[in-house]
Amino acid sequence: MRLGYCLPQVGSVAGPIALIEVARRAEELGYDSIWTLDRLLYPTHPRAPYPVTADGSLPDAYDRVLDPLIALTWVAAETERLALGTSILVLPWYNPVLLARSLASLDLLSGGRLRVGVGTGWSPDEYEAAGVPMAGRGARAEESLAVMNAIWKGGEVAHSGERFTVPESRMRLVPIQRPRPKVYMAAYTPAVLARVGEMADGWIPAGVPNAAIPGMFAAAQEAARAAGRGSDALELVIRANVTLLDEALPEEGRHSFAGSLEQIADDVAGLREIGANEIHFDTQFSPGVKTVDDHLELAERLYQVAQG
Repeated sequence: MRLGYCLPQVGSVAGPIALIEVARRAEELGYDSIWTLDRLLYPTHPRAPYPVTADGSLPDAYDRVLDPLIALTWVAAETERLALGTSILVLPWYNPVLLARSLASLDLLSGGRLRVGVGTGWSPDEYEAAGVPMAGRGARAEESLAVMNAIWKGGEVAHSGERFTVPESRMRLVPIQRPRPKVYMAAYTPAVLARVGEMADGWIPAGVPNAAIPGMFAAAQEAARAAGRGSDALELVIRANVTLLDEALPEEGRHSFAGSLEQIADDVAGLREIGANEIHFDTQFSPGVKTVDDHLELAERLYQVAQG
């Protein structure tokens, strides 16, 4: 099972030196990948609650977030083998032609190390700021991915759809990875899990209890089989939102990857048992993680405990 770690991309610690130090240390330790998230703004009067916290409030650090692709490009030049992943890009915010160019450029410049996690987001405030309607975002994401796939084939391309038009063109900037970088989708409902099975290379959940993952992943796999794809068409790549505490939490009601280091080790072992292909640890909101040294220390502790 592969292991990944988050870049220090949010809050006051986020900056050029911190990004490079964490990426280099992750590579030295033996991590397989490094990841970024996508957050556009911090609405002071949000119209929808943040789905991760109990009271629906956003973490304060979300008022300062580095661009995910620029952060990955910055560390790509300072690392040699780490895969570079997004967990996740909110796909409907982006023009797919421009995004296809950016992603192909990053894959090319990094020597074919890009992995693309995408989703549709949850915040109406961010959609408004991006200038994109939130209604129909699932269909918009599907068409966006179709446009990107067409561009990544290279050569002649044209598209005329409900939301996007690409005039007949020759486009030869393509990713190193063929036919495309791995595309993982976040999904939490039956309809979107079906989209994972039909269109993606894997499922990339965040915040889903470990006990619920096998059943949900099985639904995506069944959709892949129904679409004529093999039973092994999908990877399971899990973002583990870590809340490391000094003392263990009661098991009843405990969220996965919250509690003592021993409890987190048990969570990792459980995902290994169900056949997860990769876990990447997001520690940016774990208590006490404020500085680059905190990130470096926690990256090492989590890597060691994940080795069993």
